[in-house]
Amino acid sequence: MTRLTLDQANQIITAALHQSAASGYKPMAVVVLDDAGHLKTAQRQDGASMFRIDVATGKAWAAVGMDASSRTLAQRAKDNPNFFVTLASTAQGRFLPQTGAVLIRDADGNMLGAVGASGGSGDEDEAICIAGVHAAGLVHG
Repeated sequence: MTRLTLDQANQIITAALHQSAASGYKPMAVVVLDDAGHLKTAQRQDGASMFRIDVATGKAWAAVGMDASSRTLAQRAKDNPNFFVTLASTAQGRFLPQTGAVLIRDADGNMLGAVGASGGSGDEDEAICIAGVHAAGLVHG
């Protein structure tokens, strides 16, 4: 089975932060987790607030845990809020179903992990994650 490498994770973050700067977004944090929800790498741009790493991690952790983008999870949470509150509690607060994280997949569709961002709107966060995944030659989900 294919595993996410540190080199790929660093490529994702570098490209995501480049896209953020090119788009004129506020300072961001980007986190890459492997398929078990463990940290591969994280960076916080100068000026990003202290919560950004935690929020980006929560978004990515939820995506890995539920095998779905955080946008999908946010939509599901609207339809079943009690279940998602329970998930967040069960996960000791690490589960954050808010737009801004996508799954990282290989060309065969195997989940390698997730990338989450925080600092802009959910749409901005998600856009830089997608840019990072594509720059690393991988597929977002």
